[in-house]
Amino acid sequence: MAAVSMRSRSRSTELSPEEERILIRDIALAAEANSKEGDIFYLLTQRWWQHWIDYVNQDQPNNPNDVSFVSEHYDSAGSSTLKRPAGIDNSDLIYDAASADTNSGIDIHDTLLEGRDYVLLPQEVWNQLHTWYGGGPTLPRKVISSGLSQTEMAVEVYPLRLQLLVMPKGDRSIIRISKKETIAELHRSACDIFDLSMEQVCIWDYYGRRKHALMNDMDKTLDDANIQMDQDILVEVLNPVNGTTLGRSTSSVRYNGSLEKEGASVLVEPSKSSLSIAGGLSATKGASRSYSVELIQSQGLIARELDTPYGTIGVSTRGSSCGLTGLQNLGNTCFMNSAIQCLVHTPEFARYFREDYHQEINWQNPLGMVGELALAFGELLRKLWAPGRTPVAPRPFKTKLARFAPQFSGYNQHDSQELLAFLLDGLHEDLNRVKHKPYIKSRDADGRPDEDVADEYWANHIARNDSIIVDVCQGQYKSTLVCPICNKVSVTFDPFMYLSLPLQSTTTRTMTVTVFTCDGSALPSACTVTVPKQGRCRDLIQMLSNASSVKHSEKLLLVEIQHHMIQRFLEDPLISLSTIKDDDHLAAFKVPKLANTKYLQLIHRHREQGNSDSQITSGWKPYGTPLVLPISCDDEIIGGNILMKVHKMLSPMLRTKSLEHTKISGVSSVTEGSDPSLDLCSGGACADSVVSNSANKDITSSKPVSSLELPLQLVGENNNTCTDLWVGVEKAIRLASSSTSILIYVDWSQKFLEKYDTHYLENLPEVFKYGPVTKKARSEPLSLYTCLEAFLREEPLVPEDMWYCPQCKERRQASKKLDLWRLPEVLVIHLKRFSYSRSMKHKLETFVDFPIHDFDLTNYVASKKNARRQLYELYALTNHIGGMGSGHYTAHIKLLDENRWYSFDDSCVSPINEEEVKSGAAYVLFYRRVTTEDADASC
Repeated sequence: MAAVSMRSRSRSTELSPEEERILIRDIALAAEANSKEGDIFYLLTQRWWQHWIDYVNQDQPNNPNDVSFVSEHYDSAGSSTLKRPAGIDNSDLIYDAASADTNSGIDIHDTLLEGRDYVLLPQEVWNQLHTWYGGGPTLPRKVISSGLSQTEMAVEVYPLRLQLLVMPKGDRSIIRISKKETIAELHRSACDIFDLSMEQVCIWDYYGRRKHALMNDMDKTLDDANIQMDQDILVEVLNPVNGTTLGRSTSSVRYNGSLEKEGASVLVEPSKSSLSIAGGLSATKGASRSYSVELIQSQGLIARELDTPYGTIGVSTRGSSCGLTGLQNLGNTCFMNSAIQCLVHTPEFARYFREDYHQEINWQNPLGMVGELALAFGELLRKLWAPGRTPVAPRPFKTKLARFAPQFSGYNQHDSQELLAFLLDGLHEDLNRVKHKPYIKSRDADGRPDEDVADEYWANHIARNDSIIVDVCQGQYKSTLVCPICNKVSVTFDPFMYLSLPLQSTTTRTMTVTVFTCDGSALPSACTVTVPKQGRCRDLIQMLSNASSVKHSEKLLLVEIQHHMIQRFLEDPLISLSTIKDDDHLAAFKVPKLANTKYLQLIHRHREQGNSDSQITSGWKPYGTPLVLPISCDDEIIGGNILMKVHKMLSPMLRTKSLEHTKISGVSSVTEGSDPSLDLCSGGACADSVVSNSANKDITSSKPVSSLELPLQLVGENNNTCTDLWVGVEKAIRLASSSTSILIYVDWSQKFLEKYDTHYLENLPEVFKYGPVTKKARSEPLSLYTCLEAFLREEPLVPEDMWYCPQCKERRQASKKLDLWRLPEVLVIHLKRFSYSRSMKHKLETFVDFPIHDFDLTNYVASKKNARRQLYELYALTNHIGGMGSGHYTAHIKLLDENRWYSFDDSCVSPINEEEVKSGAAYVLFYRRVTTEDADASC
């Protein structure tokens, strides 16, 4: 690292941190109020800036009303005294600290991000800080005009980096120059570097070592001339006699036509490489000298570029290489890059946005983004289709995206399909040709022909929605709902932008449920059954009953467990199994078939390690699996009866089969040879048993019980009182008639945890636990046609989406059937690889066998109005590689003009074979309709 020079600090030593903060705030506010094009901003390392912010704010309370430059950007305050920052050290921003002795030729790292690596300070702020602290190197950047209208101001952090080459002598030099500088300035710079005169030189756009455009319009900017970062330029030196004079001397040399590419190049070449060349270039200037015009690129806007190369003058153009530009990864933005590449390589969109689309922007649409999303996308598309292969940093687009879709802000990984859905919808609203949407009330079919109803629905849709997105991507499907009670049929025809197809080809699922017995006859056991995927709770209960041998006098009570509590009782047999997620925890209890039943919920609690073993209720934490016991309300409920039921249910978990198996810490229970029906009794019989056996145990007294007795606390109706069931076990318990379940806390002390093996209560399995994909599953690919058929299959609505039947006047769980009716020009298919639940995200690695050519949807279209074949061809897809937390997105795209596939992996673009397109990572597929002529020819 270069040594940091220090300036005088005499001024700063007189100021306190508070005085420095106020002075910088005032300077910054004044500078920002008067900012204009041409102003100078300075890069300052974020590390040093944050240190200074902490230093000047250390004695200041956070004040949300302080709208200062400092608090607006970095509002941090510390309580401890911080040392004054040392001199400014920007060396971590540049490649070669040794070259920091001048302002010319300092090259900053290519991957710097504002706010993470550096901040931009107005010149007045930088000057004041530099006066106080000294240091460097100094990294000035200018404000330039940007955007389509060229009226928005931005700081150009990264000027163009070009390489100048002199062919006869082979000299070369890297140059940094603003894209807003003119071609005349580039001429002057080249002549200054290589010691040439202006009349000797003409400059060519030399992208790919081929002449593309003679740059002779001296007033044109490099931006308008479509010059890209790291692009080659050819400087041609002409002799008034033979067209090949170089320099000012008369010695002759011969050009051998050989130069190695090094970054972007400006090449000085004779008009004919085989001619003798008079003169030679002085080596005292040029090759080792870089010329820098320090201007910087905005992080929020992209400067305008022209679509056609400038001044071809009979030489070849760069059209064949267009469309192969990568996108830089700004930090977990591969999800965005892959979706954007697929959209910009959709031919209809590429053609639309490269033409003048501004007249179709809907500036007043309240559902849109006032045209800003469309403008940002159009600018980015033009960048990606411009000649050149230098990766584009999509910072301006991401800034606009975060403004209108905060869910995509920051640098976390997101779902590429969710971004795609937002873009398509947002672009549609920004480009909606309908300025004033009419109100149109949809009518039901009421027995009318489907063709008439579908056309009516589509006409109503187009009357409100008309854009390039609708023209290209929107189709229509038929939705049929049937009421399960009155058989009322409702038919609607709705638009769609893409199809989300399920990957599960089977119609069943496996579910694991832990089964408990209430009579203490067996330990808890996990039971795995296979049920219909679209089944109901009655299907699950029936399969569990068969698998666990439920008696005729018993039934299964199904509950969902969350956080050691019962989340819900699944007593309704019509509850859809789709509401039960794979990461849920279910338990089933074998209970007797009793009328007028209430359920006792046994909530287990224990003290965290290190707490005392007292029996007070405070400090106990729920743990394990709650248990359920039924109790009949027809007879009087006695506390002793509850004690026996709890003891009997827990008895299989006793570590030793001793006297405790038949006693409840002083309450005699039924012996092993007793009538087991006693465990299910209530009222007098049980009470008499308790009382008769308690005569010698003195359990009827109200004195404190022994610590060996398992404490049971009956929770009051309002959950604010607890009653010790061991106090007066013969007394009747009054339960609230409104509640169907009663909470009882079972407080496990360390002594009782040593007597009972409670691990049966602590490890409740998930409904379905995902494991690694088996080789067998990978060897059996799932057809895309099968996924489509599953999507179109009739199925009941989930309870949350029940349909209001106009005939029953009630909400009904109707069955729903979808049919494709009208297909778009571009069909986007989303493979639903990701499943989400309350606490888990999972990815399906299923390999889907999707057709690349001749994707035939003819038989899946319900409308027979158009008899022609519905054939589609794949031209793009996004891929997701890896798991949920560490995955990566790429895109495979076919350039139709070249009839060749390419892999777009952020900045890297490389050709691939068609055989490589299919993989288990395919996520979103883009199909184009085969033209009528091609489709007819294939019939």
